Amino acid sequence: MGILLGNTDFMKNKPFKTGKVRDMFDLGDKLLIVVTDRISAFDCVFPNLIPEKGKVLNSISAFWFDFTKDIVPNHMITTDVSEYPSPFNEYAEELQGRSMLVKKLDIIPAECIVRGYLEGSGLKDYKKTGKICGIELPEGMKQADRLQEPVFTPSTKAEEGHDQNVTFEELCREIGDELANKLKSASLALYKAVSEYALEKGLILADTKFEFGMLDGELVVADEMFTPDSSRFWDASDFEPGRAQKSFDKQYLREYLETLDWDKTPPAPRLPVDVIEKTKEKYLEAYKILTGKDLE
Repeated sequence: MGILLGNTDFMKNKPFKTGKVRDMFDLGDKLLIVVTDRISAFDCVFPNLIPEKGKVLNSISAFWFDFTKDIVPNHMITTDVSEYPSPFNEYAEELQGRSMLVKKLDIIPAECIVRGYLEGSGLKDYKKTGKICGIELPEGMKQADRLQEPVFTPSTKAEEGHDQNVTFEELCREIGDELANKLKSASLALYKAVSEYALEKGLILADTKFEFGMLDGELVVADEMFTPDSSRFWDASDFEPGRAQKSFDKQYLREYLETLDWDKTPPAPRLPVDVIEKTKEKYLEAYKILTGKDLE
């Protein structure tokens, strides 16, 4: 097993931003993103690390950035540590496989979510209102039902706490019609291409989220892409609407947490060894199915 990485304190430079899972370093017109083995659920970071998780997330994102580059440009420059500027190229042992040098973008303050199936917060919204983010759905739909068409359901990005789902009209008012429509069409095009590919591999892409930014007037996709953290992947051979599906994502961890007497506010509880191991297996399995190879 490789190095378990919980933080980047070993580096001379300090991150300008520390997210739930990623540490980011400002290199002028570029950023270095380091993906740790931290795990979060319900917007809480857990005290345990998940072995190999950072490498899985980084490697899957790199795979998809390359796969989709002709659909929407992305911010990836390289994942080869030897090509990083000094002093970051000195940390090959710690950073190789779990970091990415990217172009710096003007990030658009919206989470761009595409849903092809009824699950998660979309299912909760539908049960209350018969809609998802203001989009009317047919009556009588069950958990995990496929939607007639994938829907774009944005949310506002919150610095702290939970992101807030908004209607497309609210997004238009927030960022302007032209940009909102660009986000919608780019998100749906990416979802369509990857959901078709995933299905060939035996996985259903139930939903996913993107982050976009602008670079020289061009829309560019950023952050992570089609990872088990940002997407819900299901086993197509086991698919049966009306219940929770066999998943290759954080849903396994979420379902375990739902069994606890925990109010989903910090501090997050410690995870038992078997849950850590099972979560690791889910991430590694998702990587192998999607890319066709074992994690290096």
